[in-house]
Amino acid sequence: MSETLKIAIMLVIGYLLGSIPSGVWVGKLMYGKDVRDYGSGNMGTTNTFRVLGKKAGIIVLVMDMLKGTLAALLPFVFHSNANVLLIGLSAIIGHVFPVFANFKGGKAVATSVGVLLVYNPLFFVIAWAIFLVTLYLSSMVSVASMLGFLLITIVSLFFHDVILSIVAAALTVFVFIRHFGNIERIKNGTENMVPFGLGYKRRQQRK
Repeated sequence: MSETLKIAIMLVIGYLLGSIPSGVWVGKLMYGKDVRDYGSGNMGTTNTFRVLGKKAGIIVLVMDMLKGTLAALLPFVFHSNANVLLIGLSAIIGHVFPVFANFKGGKAVATSVGVLLVYNPLFFVIAWAIFLVTLYLSSMVSVASMLGFLLITIVSLFFHDVILSIVAAALTVFVFIRHFGNIERIKNGTENMVPFGLGYKRRQQRK
């Protein structure tokens, strides 16, 4: 099998993996609900946590990350020299524009992190640390996602990996675009918060 054919097959498989609508499947199979009909209408991890609770949210988080991880492992399965990060991008695109959910998917955060786990485990740990710290400080997943990706892009420069930095920057722009509605709510002080962290504590004190 030629390298070109291998890459084409991996991109298709990666896209199909990313297209698995984890939130929709978990909601319908376990709770008889379509998460897209509630909350923000998004099928991602955050809305699943909000609508279906912690157990469902954790399952969807793991599934969404796993989609990126499995896609990133494809070059090893096919014994290909293709860049792991670029193949993983196909899963990220699938997650955002899933063929199994009318091309209306999530915001790419969890699946992107899943790709990082294979591409660079150290960077994966740093990315998670940045996300958790910003989440604790802001109590808002949207802020943690946007600021997290921005900081991750800056950190990537110290790894002297051009592809990593370019992909990180591109994903940062995309994540900001996908969170456009959240930005308006953050400005208005009406953005949803997780029930912990400094931001949540400050909001409770103001009530």
